[in-house]
Amino acid sequence: MKKKIPVIMIIATLIMAFAMGGCKKDEPVILPAEKTTTNLGVKDVLGVSGTVTFIETSSTSATIEISLSGAPSGVHPAELCMNSAIEGGTAVVILNPVDATGKSSTTITSKTYRELIAYDGFVQVRKSILEPTVILAIGDIGGNVMTSTNKSYSLSAKDASGVTGTALFEKRKNGNTLVTISLVGVISGSYPATINIGSIETVGDPIATKTLTTVIVPVNSTIGKSYTNIKTLNNTNFTITYDKWMEYVGYINIYQNSVAYDNIICHGNIGKS
Repeated sequence: MKKKIPVIMIIATLIMAFAMGGCKKDEPVILPAEKTTTNLGVKDVLGVSGTVTFIETSSTSATIEISLSGAPSGVHPAELCMNSAIEGGTAVVILNPVDATGKSSTTITSKTYRELIAYDGFVQVRKSILEPTVILAIGDIGGNVMTSTNKSYSLSAKDASGVTGTALFEKRKNGNTLVTISLVGVISGSYPATINIGSIETVGDPIATKTLTTVIVPVNSTIGKSYTNIKTLNNTNFTITYDKWMEYVGYINIYQNSVAYDNIICHGNIGKS
């Protein structure tokens, strides 16, 4: 014959179980710190490379860690600067120097982690205090980091100049554009370049017809290249993003020496042209 357990005993047992469970405190959940790592590339000293890592230490502070490999011995000054590495810019945060281990760690409160990963800037490491113009490693950070989105346009020779090349448009995370001109057939000197409204089929004098919209950094004949970071149209406050360039009706001119219609040696359509 089965014994019946009084209801009151069941209730008492449940109350004790809940009470004992309530005595246990939940362990705090520790979330890993958010971090973003960007590569630093070689600049003036071959064989040097590295990374810069931003770590969120609190809502009002962040730690910037630099790690280099292949660096010469000694202590190397480091800094966070405004603008892209191609443009160059003023240092906004002086970082702790990279020591003999190739490491540097700096905690700052002037910029938060969220601000750093969106910042229009770059990080560079100098060789020494005595050689400040020699850059060991450099890299764009934040909004200036390159995406995988890009578009290349062909540049053809004009008037049997023999100069040809490409214009590569690359999209940054902040929407700005890095334009890289690569030429073959150049001899010596510096070759001016412009972006103009229209197409090479309907080209006119870029100065006389007011069609010039953007001046590109002149092509260095030694390396056959030029690099230009574009945020706005020339001499205006009109912001132009990479996506807008893809819709742009325009063309690129490369000139022998000065910007004039009869000096064009190489050109090509871009965008919707």
